[in-house]
Amino acid sequence: MFSFRRGKIKYIIAGLGNPGPKYANTRHNAGFKAVDLLAKKEGFEIKKSKFQALIADEMIGSARCLIMKPQTMMNLSGEAIMEAAEYYNIPNENIIVIYDDISLDIGKTRIRRKGSAGGHNGIKSIISCLGSEEFPRVKIGVDKKPNASYDLAKWVLSDFPSEKADDLNHALENSVEAVRLIVNGNIDEAMNKYNS
Repeated sequence: MFSFRRGKIKYIIAGLGNPGPKYANTRHNAGFKAVDLLAKKEGFEIKKSKFQALIADEMIGSARCLIMKPQTMMNLSGEAIMEAAEYYNIPNENIIVIYDDISLDIGKTRIRRKGSAGGHNGIKSIISCLGSEEFPRVKIGVDKKPNASYDLAKWVLSDFPSEKADDLNHALENSVEAVRLIVNGNIDEAMNKYNS
């Protein structure tokens, strides 16, 4: 379906992950999974290459958005996002980042207006590149490590368990709905509805 784009790009919607098939179903790629679901629901593909990312320029509701999947590897996600933000002059509060959170159970989502990196290397990179923590986040639960001594990198690069597929899909659906609310100016509603 052809859609007329209105005005300048207002929001960046960035799903975080690592590029390549070997990472496709890992916990760290929850952000990629969320923007892929958004694309599927809205009827577009994230396939153009620009800003060290795969991108799409689409209307989400009444807002023109740049949807991004940085291809830099997770730890350098901020480079791609900063490049796009500077090019389109997007303020930090209009950069929505979707990513995995090990402090939340699979099936849970949490929306925040801003905050620290909380140990997440992709978010550390974005904060470092933007020079600010003032950007909204949609966090997708991926379960905490089995025990305190378990290697964090090994955990986030492990695949989602198949028996939790329904819970994951529930969280991804909620994250997409939250993004739709945020880009249409309703972050409070998104927080009230989806901070489970």
